[in-house]
Amino acid sequence: MLYYEVPKVRILETQRLVLRHMSTDDAEFVLQLLNEPAWLRFIGDRGIRSLQDAAAYIVNGPVEMYARLGFGLYLVELKDGGLPIGICGLIKRDFLADVDIGYGFLSQYWAQGYAYESASGVLAYAIQVLGLQRIVAITTSDNHRSARLLEKLGLRYEQMVKNPATNQDSRLFAIDAIQKTHPHS
Repeated sequence: MLYYEVPKVRILETQRLVLRHMSTDDAEFVLQLLNEPAWLRFIGDRGIRSLQDAAAYIVNGPVEMYARLGFGLYLVELKDGGLPIGICGLIKRDFLADVDIGYGFLSQYWAQGYAYESASGVLAYAIQVLGLQRIVAITTSDNHRSARLLEKLGLRYEQMVKNPATNQDSRLFAIDAIQKTHPHS
């Protein structure tokens, strides 16, 4: 298997979590996550079926985006013990004008506040460190849990958009940096 060392740069910490750059060492976790039933249903089948596929996904996706844009999807791990539980970060998709926030977690870690905690940290990082003025997110029309989380984070539904990766309509949510820093203005 082709592996090369990618530094595991820490991006941010929350009360219970560490978000860091993914590396090829995370291939086993990524293989598991990207084949979860909820990932396949709501995010889509990326065709990741082996450790080699997972390593290539990491290198050609998140690692390439870190190098090109300075951000990407980050591995979310428990601060206590370093166990990987999901991914959360920023993505620049060709079909969206703005950077979007994305996340996915192993189902056994749902409903414990980890997605909200990590996404809140990523939004603050995007605004305060990267200086992004607007952040969007997309969900399938039937992913109600994700839509509720986006609304809890302060994003608001704007419109339906066609996702060329899935050829499906997705709900587009957005937040402006000024909203996040001054929610009552």
